[in-house]
Parts: sequence; C-alpha cells; structure tokens
Amino acid sequence: MTADELVLLGIVGAPHGVRGEVRIKTFTGDPLALAEYGPLTDEKGRRFEIAALRPAKEVVVAQIKGVTSREGAETLNGVKLFVERSRLPEPEDEDEFLQTDLVGCSVIGPDGAILGIVTAVANYGAGDLLDIETPDGRSVLMPFTKAFAPRIDVAGKRIETLPPAGLFEDDDAA
Repeated sequence: MTADELVLLGIVGAPHGVRGEVRIKTFTGDPLALAEYGPLTDEKGRRFEIAALRPAKEVVVAQIKGVTSREGAETLNGVKLFVERSRLPEPEDEDEFLQTDLVGCSVIGPDGAILGIVTAVANYGAGDLLDIETPDGRSVLMPFTKAFAPRIDVAGKRIETLPPAGLFEDDDAA
C-alpha cells in the first residue's frame, strides 16, 4: 500500500484510565465516524479495530480490540491510524475534498504567478491553514478559507488565491 492510497484519520494519544482505552485526535468530519471505517492500519501495516468509541473534550476515547491494559495503551501513543482511500465515500459536492489532496497543489496569486506549493494543512485551533513553501524556500501559513482560496482544482493540483496583503512578501525586503 503506497502513501497515496492511505488517508490519515487519527492519531492515538495518551491512555485514558487503566483498562486500555486511548485518546484519539480524529481528522474526520464527525469524530465518532472513526469507528465506521472498519479496521484501520498504521504506517507499519498493523491493523487496529475500534471496539467502542465515545466523545471527550477535543478527542474521542476509544477501546481498541486486544488492548486491555494501560501499559498496552501506552505502547500505542503516537500511532497514526490510516484507512485505504478506496474505502472512503465519494465527496458529496465539488467543494468537498481531502486535506491530503491539497498537498502538492500550486498556489496561484491573482496575477497568475506561482506563490508556492502546499506542503501541509495545519489546524492549531482557529481554523485550517495552508503551509505553503515559496519559490525562495520560505514557509508561509495562509488561512484556508473561501475568501483567500476561492478556486480549488484538486485534479489540476491548483489553488487560486486572493491572499491577505503582504503575506507573501519577504520580511527582509520590507
């Protein structure tokens, strides 16, 4: 299975309690939908099945089949959980896509110039940000909103932008 065929759905965090439950940060629209995808795999190909799932503050708490102790849960801390892309439902509308599909997209300014390439999509709590590597090697974080990225062509690997003024200017040049 290649990286292009897998989609990251969550990351296992710290244990929760003493009976083997773990906290999972999910990347699904509905955090509780994580269990609906069936068995998940990690980067090494190990399979994980979620036996039970419940919401917590900013994560979900899960019981993973076969993990029955806090010590067992501790060994999973940091494990990334993936699903095969083919098991995901098709997007319901044209404005729906996977964050992973944005990585590698060219970011095009209003004048048609290439501002950079998306290297990651981050979210630090205030909304999604595109991490864009500029042609001179700098990293720029741009809010990922309809106002700043009005046209997204996933198939063409292009994001047409109207970035905030000064965002792509080199600080040393100012």
